Amino acid sequence: MVSLSPDRQVLEAIVREIVSKRFPTPITAKTELVKPELTVSISARHIHLTDEHVQILFGQERLTKMKDLHQEGFFAAEETLMLVGPRKRMLPTVRILGPTRPETQVELAFTDAISLGIDPPVRESGKLDGSPGCVLVGPKGVVELKKGVIRAERHVHMGYSDAAFYGVKDKDRMKLRVTANSCTTTFENVLVRVGKKIKLEVHLDTDEGNAADLEHASSVELIANSQQ
Repeated sequence: MVSLSPDRQVLEAIVREIVSKRFPTPITAKTELVKPELTVSISARHIHLTDEHVQILFGQERLTKMKDLHQEGFFAAEETLMLVGPRKRMLPTVRILGPTRPETQVELAFTDAISLGIDPPVRESGKLDGSPGCVLVGPKGVVELKKGVIRAERHVHMGYSDAAFYGVKDKDRMKLRVTANSCTTTFENVLVRVGKKIKLEVHLDTDEGNAADLEHASSVELIANSQQ
């Protein structure tokens, strides 16, 4: 083994330092993806309103924030409405979620829909064509919707780094496994919705959350099709 002279050792140390500063990370280096923290939330029945309908129903220009939701910029409002369906069946106090939207949308669980006497389709949020309507009754006015009542399909919100970790893209489908003391439930066809500044969060409706005993779950896991 050939030993280097002190001068040669110093020279090589200087060269290594210059190279490390010039090329701090090799081009071929692979970044290790960190598993993101998953939140699974029950999305109870609620309403999204347009600015116009806020004015008609409550006689005011904007909603009153009650509390922030998990996703930044979204909130539960102080305001609630009565929903009236066919044959005058009704749900007396349905929460409004903000901010306002271009179209008014009512999201119900299956049990809610039965109680109201409506048969809404399972849809991605915002896909309202062909959906039934209902009557919204507020303290200052009434709005008769011709469409807008849906059962929101189960979905997961995620940012771009989360999508990279799971190897999925917007509009893909995943599975959600919920392990609880009473049962283990796997939900199929969870819609992936990817966006900027979005926290990783699955939304289930009330019926789905109760069926899986989500309140007592010991673990939750998202599974991409490529992982199966």
